[in-house]
Amino acid sequence: MSESIQKAPPSVPRWLVRTIWVLHRTAYTVTGGRFGLRPSTPTQWGMLRLTTVGRRTARERVAIVGYIEDGRNLVTPAMNGWADPEPAWWLNLQASPEALVELGAERRRVVARAATPEERPRLWSMFLSLGSSAFTDASAALRSRETTLVIFEPAASLVDG
Repeated sequence: MSESIQKAPPSVPRWLVRTIWVLHRTAYTVTGGRFGLRPSTPTQWGMLRLTTVGRRTARERVAIVGYIEDGRNLVTPAMNGWADPEPAWWLNLQASPEALVELGAERRRVVARAATPEERPRLWSMFLSLGSSAFTDASAALRSRETTLVIFEPAASLVDG
């Protein structure tokens, strides 16, 4: 992680984080996807809808996560609202790395993997360069372990263009 000194964000109560997630997913559903996702730009992380297969239930599970683009790949931190446990979607991907991502009207089949130790510093610095309070070394330090960066690589075929 960077050696820059950054002020840690205030601790947000877990119930509030979970409520925001539920409201975000509800807004996406109620608006038929017109609200809740956005493309990534060079100055702002985007939001994508991720569908995984539950590792215990084998049912589809959906999460909306922040991401950046790295060439053809999409990259997201395996965060659980900066809480310490790994997010369920990342645990699901470790058990079954195939997933579906939705970027507005575009749907892509992807295969997920953790960034290698060689890739991680470059990718993490891309998140830091956005200047967002969501992605700082101080925020990451709230967790007891280094935040995994998950890379979504394109699967063989595009689902819906």
